[in-house]
Amino acid sequence: MTTLSSGPAGGPARVVTRALGGGVKKTTLPSGLRIITEAIPTTRSASLGIWVGIGSRDESPSLHGASHFLEHLLFKGTHKRTALDISAEIEAVGGETNAFTTKEYTCYYARVLDADLPLAVDVMVDAVADSLLDPADVETERGVILEEIAMHEDEPGDEVHDVFAEAIYGNHPLGRLISGTPGSITPMTRSQINGFYRRRYTPPQIVVAAAGNLDHALVVRLVRKALAGTPLDTAPAAPAEPRSATTRVRVQKPRNVVLHRDTEQAHIVLGGTGLGRHDERRFALGVLNNVLGGGMSSRLFQEIREKRGLAYSVYSYAGQYADSGLVGVYAGCAPAKAAEVLDLIRGELDRVAAKGISADELLRGKGMVKGSYVLGLEDTGSRMSRLAKSELLHGDLMGVDELLARVDAVTVEEVNAVAADLFSGERSLAVVGPFDEAELPT
Repeated sequence: MTTLSSGPAGGPARVVTRALGGGVKKTTLPSGLRIITEAIPTTRSASLGIWVGIGSRDESPSLHGASHFLEHLLFKGTHKRTALDISAEIEAVGGETNAFTTKEYTCYYARVLDADLPLAVDVMVDAVADSLLDPADVETERGVILEEIAMHEDEPGDEVHDVFAEAIYGNHPLGRLISGTPGSITPMTRSQINGFYRRRYTPPQIVVAAAGNLDHALVVRLVRKALAGTPLDTAPAAPAEPRSATTRVRVQKPRNVVLHRDTEQAHIVLGGTGLGRHDERRFALGVLNNVLGGGMSSRLFQEIREKRGLAYSVYSYAGQYADSGLVGVYAGCAPAKAAEVLDLIRGELDRVAAKGISADELLRGKGMVKGSYVLGLEDTGSRMSRLAKSELLHGDLMGVDELLARVDAVTVEEVNAVAADLFSGERSLAVVGPFDEAELPT
């Protein structure tokens, strides 16, 4: 169903609303901002997210970390509310707010009782659309972010993934830290951040998503009211297309990178480039990832932890961007066991590349993909995220049944072809632990 609301004197259509099925509706405002909701009448809560298709890969070197810096600042006050007002108004009704920044998008979200969704819309839209970026707040949050960066360096199990991304992508924005570095955050000015904010946070780049016990038409009215008179109340424009996958990201030749830390464990990631999120082989990769290292029954977990007791944590993963991707295997182990663990990981990757997986593993891998996806949609927050990511990253919403059918259609031959493509040949290695280059466990 499509409804059009015309402008004055029978002018051009100003609002387009479509029913997408399953209680999902989408409205596109004249400004290009999209509102997508899923009605779930059986719940008594609602989750709201304002998703902006801008992340750390959109930053110039001088603005490295600006997206994350901005994420902090948008909760610090608007023309209507102080920082305390923003948090207190939501917490007074038992709700919660938060935000996160990725390499390709930023999300600001709230979860409240269904009756308090109007309040959440007003507060969150105000924060994202009309933040002041007061100079004093910029200095306060600069200190907070520098502490956050330092804290991250105290978490080697997280840090090693950043080292791995840098090993793959080098100086490309996908290889840089989302948070920025002390060298980029310290000199960044309020004027630079505000310029990034106003240039990048535009209605065509924004998706407002909500899921729960709600009425779509009411959400649209609430969003339009909250936007009125703000810098996001702009002239007509077309929504931004999903980030292009037509260009190929240049990657580094396979290499080893070690970051010395006086840790009790060695943290290892071994892998290489993967698939972009638009690649039709991503469903086969999802199955392969689960067979290889996606759970307690996976090959890597069974071999390295269960049989040999060499590591507490070992898993494989696939990260996907619009035009590139990563595949890796992580393990945390005693430094003296790092070489043995690496040999076992390499052996397993060689085997799956050469011989593929079995029919039984295919069935188990499919079941894991389908189960984790469906069980992950049990709350309004995950439903809201699904709506926004589908619209922002893919440009359409794949139904649950269609996605499950795509997974069911994966063949063992397709999985084996992906395994041979991604895991044959040389790989990059990232290590964080008590080693230097000469002591690197290889």
